[in-house]
Amino acid sequence: MQGLLKACEKRPVATPKLEGIVEEIEAVVPRSDRTRADHDGDREMIMHRLKKLDKVAYVRFASVYMDFKDVQEFMSELKNLLKDRARNSPVRLEENP
Repeated sequence: MQGLLKACEKRPVATPKLEGIVEEIEAVVPRSDRTRADHDGDREMIMHRLKKLDKVAYVRFASVYMDFKDVQEFMSELKNLLKDRARNSPVRLEENP
């Protein structure tokens, strides 16, 4: 929850939405006998949900947990976000006068 709150700082994301993400992940993921790989999977699930909720918060969260090695890796992720946005945008047709 701390990471989500930090990523969403000064973003228009309601705290109950973040609590819902945490509750959803906790309901799916067992707490006992957890390995580092399990925590990585948790982060992937969180990032997936955060990406749908707020792209800027997603980039903030991902920049910490994806451990980008350099600016190129970071830029690559940003380009992927832009491609996703372009694919999901409604097509606007210009009207002829």
